[in-house]
Amino acid sequence: MSKFTSRPVLRWAVPALAAVAVVGAGVAAKTLAVAAEPNLPPRTAAQLLVDLQTAQLDGLSGTVVERADLGLPALPSLLGDQSSELTSLVSGKHTLRVWYSGPDKARVSLLGTQGQSDIIHNGLDTWTWNSKSGKAQHFKGSGDAENPSKGPAAIPSDVPKSPQEAADLALKAIDPTTQVSIGNSAKIAGRDAYELVLRPRDTASLIGQVRLAIDAQEKLPLRVQVLAKGQSNPAFEVAFTQVSFARPDDGQFVFNPPAGTKVEEADPAAAGAEGKPKVDESTSGEKPKSAVIGTGWTSVFVLRTGTPAQAAPGDAEAKKAQDAINQLPLGNGGRTFNSKLFSVLITDDGRVLVGAVTPERLSQVAADPAAALK
Repeated sequence: MSKFTSRPVLRWAVPALAAVAVVGAGVAAKTLAVAAEPNLPPRTAAQLLVDLQTAQLDGLSGTVVERADLGLPALPSLLGDQSSELTSLVSGKHTLRVWYSGPDKARVSLLGTQGQSDIIHNGLDTWTWNSKSGKAQHFKGSGDAENPSKGPAAIPSDVPKSPQEAADLALKAIDPTTQVSIGNSAKIAGRDAYELVLRPRDTASLIGQVRLAIDAQEKLPLRVQVLAKGQSNPAFEVAFTQVSFARPDDGQFVFNPPAGTKVEEADPAAAGAEGKPKVDESTSGEKPKSAVIGTGWTSVFVLRTGTPAQAAPGDAEAKKAQDAINQLPLGNGGRTFNSKLFSVLITDDGRVLVGAVTPERLSQVAADPAAALK
């Protein structure tokens, strides 16, 4: 489940669960069109950081466009432009509608040419709905025992679905390994915005910079762009094209399933303790082990899942995933999955390594005794 921060401004989006994507992916090279650079009173990078930390958000609604250009390999699960499947957020250009009315009321609607997917969170209830499948799922209660308003853990896709979510991830990267500066002011969704630029000090990172456009009046993120090293066009971008900071009507957070929709109650037994997803154990019966090797922008996440097993007969999803892995090229000690912003190495001994570094760097980390996880 996506972790909500303690800052009210960054807690509005519905929590979501998925794979390895801090930044998402897709097929566009053009940035969103903006007007001439506005003339704003000067502010320092430190002042903008304080703005982000202290801004308050009572309500919000708007249209968000997500686009990217990671150059990902063609995989069956990457559905591409304008799909209404939540998992497709890692590929292509997508349009979303968002509503927020306090930490216990939030809604995200992914609009596609062939349908729509919604996540609606209202108090202790959360619904996911897909128009293509005609199915909805209802989660009752909390995915977090200390904060029931956070909703369930089992919601798909951790790809940022708003500038706030993307900015939250970027702000977590600010430490001594990050250079922070001021960029050019801009007009986003008809609003004046400052720009904060984050750059990794370690040139080994595949990420060149992260650019945050911050509303000059509300102090909230309006756009986030992630650029690969040496590139001038964003590899990932999520931005408002229309936004209002008025509190939405409560009716936006009421789930009214269309006629014929099959509503399923989430099975608490399948979610593990406190609503968290169960972690699959390896064939040896041991739970997966994980570690983070290195620090900052070039750190590498290592997960040992045990010796890879073949998909069980009749498990179509597992077979599809295994077939996709088998199509990845061999090299650097295993199967590699490369993009402009991050790389993945799946080793023969059952480890998965992920980082914003080259496959060669992942191979070096895999040989480190600390990454053996035995």
